[in-house]
Amino acid sequence: LSQLTFARFYLPSLVPHAEKAIYVDDDVVVQDDILELYNTPLKPGHAAAFSDDCDSTTNKVAVRGAGNQYNYIGFLDYKKETIRKLAMKANTCSFNPGVFVANLTEWKLQNITKQLEKWMTLNVAEELYSRTLAGSITTPPLLIVFYKQHSSIDPMWNVRHLGSSAGKRYSPQFVKAAKLLHWNGHFKPWGRTASYAEVWEKWYVPDPTGKFSLIRRHSEAYEAK
Repeated sequence: LSQLTFARFYLPSLVPHAEKAIYVDDDVVVQDDILELYNTPLKPGHAAAFSDDCDSTTNKVAVRGAGNQYNYIGFLDYKKETIRKLAMKANTCSFNPGVFVANLTEWKLQNITKQLEKWMTLNVAEELYSRTLAGSITTPPLLIVFYKQHSSIDPMWNVRHLGSSAGKRYSPQFVKAAKLLHWNGHFKPWGRTASYAEVWEKWYVPDPTGKFSLIRRHSEAYEAK
């Protein structure tokens, strides 16, 4: 596991003088003025704003037949007493932490980082995360800490699941209108097979050191590595 996977847990330490911050994963393309995302209003007492999974515009197609994939039970093991004691409804809509806005003043006041570390430690001891669906290691502690205590970002600022399969999920018009495209999933836009890779490649800047190069199975522009 990369330590950078958990960088989002430590935003106040990484940008200590900032009152507000945006976190985005590295598998995204921003297509609009990110100041709009930065200016997302957060409700009083909320330390972060996320895009909810089962309610968002970008997931209406995905949710059909998805079972528990976009609910809390898809990320947490409700057979464990520690989880049951939290009294969080299993069918609560989950959220995607690959893009979010954080109020760092509130984050520090509520000791969010310490709370997240607590649940990471408990998971090591008790294996509290679900192994059946999501397979995420960063989402479960965030879901616990921010249960019914987070604001919402415009879902067009996290149009996701572009990397969940090699097929086309959205229309070209919708992809063009998206404010932020997110290739969460196994099929990354720099990999061998990915949806909408041509959109990502438009913004690709080659690594001047030559250590990183695109992997393409059927690409004339780049050699396979």
